[in-house]
Amino acid sequence: MSALARDLAPLVLAGVLGPAGAGKLFGRGTARQAPRTALARLLRDGGRAALVLRVLGAVELLLAAALLAWPTTPLPGAAAALLGVGFLGYLGYARTAAPGSSCGCTARQEAPLTWRAFARAAAVLAGGAAAALARQPWWTAAARHPATAACLVLAAAVALTALSADPERRWRMPLRRLRLRIAGHPLAATATATAAATAVTPATTPATTQVAVPPDAAGAPPPVPLTAAGARTAVPVAATVELLERSRAWQSASRVVRSALMDHWDDGGWRILQFAGVYGGGTAARPVLVLFAVDAAASLDTVREPAVRVSVIDADSGAPVMATA
Repeated sequence: MSALARDLAPLVLAGVLGPAGAGKLFGRGTARQAPRTALARLLRDGGRAALVLRVLGAVELLLAAALLAWPTTPLPGAAAALLGVGFLGYLGYARTAAPGSSCGCTARQEAPLTWRAFARAAAVLAGGAAAALARQPWWTAAARHPATAACLVLAAAVALTALSADPERRWRMPLRRLRLRIAGHPLAATATATAAATAVTPATTPATTQVAVPPDAAGAPPPVPLTAAGARTAVPVAATVELLERSRAWQSASRVVRSALMDHWDDGGWRILQFAGVYGGGTAARPVLVLFAVDAAASLDTVREPAVRVSVIDADSGAPVMATA
């Protein structure tokens, strides 16, 4: 089994490096994503970072082709192992110098660094070392043990796909949307229950205060009624993020943002959403925290254009850089 896995390593590793290299070299998103990566901070220029990513993509494609064509030659595997070492070193720097930035590893994701990036780099290192020790071509090994080889390649593909995919975006969000389609929107029951409680109020219970808000021009329903304490039921964080990303405030401040949502909390009816970013350009660029304050009870079902407060804070000193109301 171990000898078969070793001989199949060039095939599996080529399947990792090939798509990643093609995405960096030919992908349209490389130039857009490059300024948001830790590489741009290291090189102090987004254009140079995009060029380096494309060169790296070409190297990965060449290594993938060499691993497929000459699987028993140690040189491609050794070069891939060195590439994995370089990836790990770069990720260590990025984790320390720009923890909120993307690594640019696949030229498709803009999420900040996680353990998955380190696991992918370690997989490249281990795969390169195994490929350098291959004793027979992968097609010969697969022909001699077709069933076992198919199982090993499939297992490796599943594991590497899990490491390459963002579970929040690829798996959890689609499952949540499916659950909403099947079970209905959870706010619908809340709104109905609140309206019923407001219509029939016992004499011993303080009256519930409602704010009559007509539907907007698009026909969106009014917000959930306010209680006597002025509080409304908070919506899920995903609904707040979806509302924020469609607002004018996000459009004006998104050029500073360099990460996905990093943290969130509720305070006084506001939901604070924290992102990492970079303010300024060139040598004047500095890491910042971008904070958006959105009504915790608002969603696309209740409001068309939310009131959003934006604050940009220096990540090192905590001093305010920019704030809007």
